[in-house]
Amino acid sequence: MTKLRLALFGAGRIGKIHAATIDANPDCELVSVVDIDESAAKEVANRYSSKVMTADEVFDDKNIEAVLICSAANTHADLIEKAARANKVIFCEKPIDLSLKRVQACLKVVEENSASLSLGFNRRYDNNFMAIKTALDEGEIGKAELITISSRDPGLPPMDYMKLSGGIFKDMMIHDFDMAVWLKGEMPVRLSAHASAIVEPSISEFGDFDTAVVSMEFADASLAVITNSRRASYGYDQRIEVHGEKGMLSMENVLENTVSISNEYGTNKAKPLHFFLERYMQAYANELNDFVSCFADGKKPKASGKDGENALILALAAEKSIKTGKIIDIKN
Repeated sequence: MTKLRLALFGAGRIGKIHAATIDANPDCELVSVVDIDESAAKEVANRYSSKVMTADEVFDDKNIEAVLICSAANTHADLIEKAARANKVIFCEKPIDLSLKRVQACLKVVEENSASLSLGFNRRYDNNFMAIKTALDEGEIGKAELITISSRDPGLPPMDYMKLSGGIFKDMMIHDFDMAVWLKGEMPVRLSAHASAIVEPSISEFGDFDTAVVSMEFADASLAVITNSRRASYGYDQRIEVHGEKGMLSMENVLENTVSISNEYGTNKAKPLHFFLERYMQAYANELNDFVSCFADGKKPKASGKDGENALILALAAEKSIKTGKIIDIKN
């Protein structure tokens, strides 16, 4: 197989992660880097022997077959549409956009141009999450009756980031919404949410929260509960429990090491890995492998634009539940 020639949009933190995974993948070649910050683009381009280009140059270049969109969230939908019209294979970090109407309009352009769009729900590519999904699909515990997802960051992101992120439901819990739907294989029929700004009360001034709980009910009466916190003093907390009619599946945190110390006071283990960069590094590599397969074999991506739309629908429903204090029906 010839190497997939890629252009990277965005040379920030997540863009650098993807640049490294491209460089490590023998089936890929990073041809160009695009960023409004030219110095950031040059830094990444020089590191991986690629070129700095403008967006228009990338879309006009017939030798560039695919794009990875890791730029600011408010640029994603426009870049997806331009890439679709330019016949590029597309990977985009979440979100497509914070507006549901804009997302739906963008996905219409993707469909009209028969483009392939993979969305960056990286947890679907984590070996532990995939093992949970496989066991569930193979009927190891029968019907899933209660899914419990815990997701807690080690600390709040910068305030400037939070003001533009879209809020905890669109920025953080959106991964957990996607995970619940992926595991269950369908959208819920109703949802209720509770949230507070207990870690940093000042964020309530721009309508955000740092602690949240969402309950969802599916058509078969099974339930899912998601808890989020922006503060976990012990590290990056990522756990899942799926209770079913025949047993339970559970996934614990990935620790800094596997050493335990036992003495007269008890048994101590290492903390969870500090943050998503460490926790999901292999998932990013798996994600890129899947993206390459979509190009080479014409298969459907594991995380699609429709999955992004579904997760946003649930995030917006959670916001509505907070504002109204009501249970929100989900229209499928």
